[in-house]
Amino acid sequence: MRIYVPTTVAGLRKLLADEQLQPLSGTAFALTPGLREAYVAGDDEELEYVAMTEAARASLRLLGTELAGDPDAPPRRAVVAADVDDVTLRPDLDAAVVRVDGPIPLRRLASVHLDLAEAAEAVRAAAVVIDAADLGDEDAELAVGDAEDHELAWYGLQELPFVLDLEDLS
Repeated sequence: MRIYVPTTVAGLRKLLADEQLQPLSGTAFALTPGLREAYVAGDDEELEYVAMTEAARASLRLLGTELAGDPDAPPRRAVVAADVDDVTLRPDLDAAVVRVDGPIPLRRLASVHLDLAEAAEAVRAAAVVIDAADLGDEDAELAVGDAEDHELAWYGLQELPFVLDLEDLS
């Protein structure tokens, strides 16, 4: 099953150092039967995009925590796509949420999705207010929407070391 794991730039650096990805609390997102049921229309590609978008929103939550501890943390959403065999569906959390037991080895990772530099300001603003947006604050929802208007760039796993070294991640 293709899953989408939310992370941050710091998480991507840890992935390279450890040669494996450890999803926080084992949480990832995927095209699950529950997600398919939640949408009247949409092919697999569109529903996979929905799952990845949910992972990108979860990345905002991770980034909010990072920025609280380190205001200079790179304000970029990051999502890693991986192919795994065993997941546990978590419809109690959301239709697209799955749980992965243990770390995901590098060989199971398919691609990395990361905000470009032009998204940094909107992502920083959204990461600070994501919890308020979840609680219905309209201004916060607009800030999150501004961040989500930026598409994540796609990178092959082999490109990740170069992206992290060459990209201006401030």
